[in-house]
Amino acid sequence: MEEVNKSDYIDLRQLFKKVMARKRLFLITLPIAFVLSSLYIICIPRYYTTEVKLAPEVENTMTGGALGSLASTFGFDLSGMQSTDAISPMLYPDLMEDNGFVTKFFNFKVESADGEIKATYHDYLVHHQRHPWWAFVKEWMKKMMPKKEEKIIKGGNGEFNPYILPRLDNEVVEAIKSKIKLDVDKKTGVITAMVKDQDRLICKTIADSVKNQLQAFITEYRTNKARIDLEYYKKLAAEAKRDYERARQLYGSYSDANTDVVLQSYRSKQDDLENDMQLKFNTYSALSTQLQQAKAKVQERTPAFTLLKGAEVPIKPAGPKRMLFVIGMLFLTFFGTIAYILKDELKGAV
Repeated sequence: MEEVNKSDYIDLRQLFKKVMARKRLFLITLPIAFVLSSLYIICIPRYYTTEVKLAPEVENTMTGGALGSLASTFGFDLSGMQSTDAISPMLYPDLMEDNGFVTKFFNFKVESADGEIKATYHDYLVHHQRHPWWAFVKEWMKKMMPKKEEKIIKGGNGEFNPYILPRLDNEVVEAIKSKIKLDVDKKTGVITAMVKDQDRLICKTIADSVKNQLQAFITEYRTNKARIDLEYYKKLAAEAKRDYERARQLYGSYSDANTDVVLQSYRSKQDDLENDMQLKFNTYSALSTQLQQAKAKVQERTPAFTLLKGAEVPIKPAGPKRMLFVIGMLFLTFFGTIAYILKDELKGAV
């Protein structure tokens, strides 16, 4: 019975002696891990990151009261639920999933920090990106393999359609989605746009473009109904003005032609023309007032944006963390070697 109990114990001294007996194995595995991990991480291009923080104005129909205060203590924001907008700020990050929003970055002009690259963002991503050597091998293998002819599908009128993209444009869209991240703070509603790129100046340029595109989208959405009403009242006011000017010219011409006429029938027609001109003027005046109110409504619905943090040109690259990666691989190799030496003991323990 005692022998069974002794076998349940692990003698750490014996394990340590066994590891030390094969310590030369570490002189093989650790240098190999160091060289391979160094060669791998050096091939990964360095990248920079920068971010923009934006606080858009949110229109609420109610203050929320005690319920809103209670929810905020638990990290929840009820402003999106109380807003008259159909799209709450919490949904803004989903814009990066929409091809129509992402493809707007295609034609943005970018310039590298050294000034050697001046191109559109689409051209920059296609022709001016640095890749590890195995990416070129993979691309070469793709070219060597037989491929089917790609059928280009165009929109109904032959124009560019962001939702019907060829393979190359679709790859660029996916690359942009991986480089731009949007996030909204549930407590404060602050929108953070983080951009990653291999060039630090282009990183800052795209971050500013994301801010501008986001502001344009929010403004367009918030003022959409008001702008439709404004165009409607513009059309009505223009028609009313034409009708009034036509009635005024008709009344003036008739009055000038019948100045000395005293017949009651002529006077009655003149009164009718004057009344019709006055009615059309009243209509035009009322529509002009409504037009001014519609213009004010557009301005009222236009949200104000507070820039909490502007995009800056990063000084140091954000990654990859080469030293940490190599150290991490050495640790994994070290413990992996120990596990290999003690594999029999580990199997017995299991």
